[in-house]
Amino acid sequence: MISEFLSTLEFSFSVTGPIFVILGLGAWLKRIGMINDAFIEVGSRLVFMVTLPALLFISVSKTRLDASVNFSLIGFGLLSTVAVWVASELIARLVVREPRDRGVVVQGVFRSNLGIIGLAYCVNAYGNTGLVAASLYVGLVTIVYNILSVVSLNRSLHGRQSVGRLLRAIALNPLIIGIVLALPISISGIQLPRILLQSGEYFANMTLPLALLCTGGALDFRSLRHDPRDTLIATTGKLLFMPLVSTLAAIAVGFRGMDLGIVLLMSSAPSAASGYAMVRAMGGNSALAANIVALTTVGSLISTSAGIVILKGLDLM
Repeated sequence: MISEFLSTLEFSFSVTGPIFVILGLGAWLKRIGMINDAFIEVGSRLVFMVTLPALLFISVSKTRLDASVNFSLIGFGLLSTVAVWVASELIARLVVREPRDRGVVVQGVFRSNLGIIGLAYCVNAYGNTGLVAASLYVGLVTIVYNILSVVSLNRSLHGRQSVGRLLRAIALNPLIIGIVLALPISISGIQLPRILLQSGEYFANMTLPLALLCTGGALDFRSLRHDPRDTLIATTGKLLFMPLVSTLAAIAVGFRGMDLGIVLLMSSAPSAASGYAMVRAMGGNSALAANIVALTTVGSLISTSAGIVILKGLDLM
């Protein structure tokens, strides 16, 4: 019994441990001055604009949709995201005092860092199989994230954004572009030229370590002195409410094994750093958004490990 528990514990730390190490390394390198804000800004932009789209493009283009893609898993991810968003909107109206901050809290709860930490969790847990299974999931759920975030922030900030501008922002999202370009290749079964495939994989292989270094370097826990109440509300929702609701619902509809693991790992990922950029661009409470990203990034390592231990202990994952 003890050996089984230790084995489960070892597996959970093998998933979250490497993430913690690279995040910590990024924070330490920033502290000693080896990387700076300029490096973090450029590196994060490189990940978002080039390497992560390349990773998704390579992964999806090598996937055969008729055989490899679990559309029920993707559909569940989309429905659970909308359900958590609706619940978060209702709860935020009751517990968040400042109306202008409600959209920031709601986004902090439902919008996960799928493209970086969520994918990294899946790769650590299931290797390339997990990457393939999660890539299309990330691309489609990201579209929903962007739409719902704009709706929540516009409502709380009383801003206006035309449908045309929203559609344009979605169409120009590099992650979505990478997925869309890869789909015809995946459907047709075309084999990419080796030189193109290998060049793309060079970029793809940069994604997770560079993104995690930049994320670690960007963490600033001194900002947690501001807006602690709303930060804790959003953090509790992100690390407990969202994974608990999503995982229990997934179990109820029959997901098991890797599919259930992906639901847990994706829903347990911390709030997305891109959400902070959106809040800042729209004139919202960017300090609150930064606090939520910082606290959930570290807290996710603990809550995700706990979730893995429970599911493995129940022989569900």
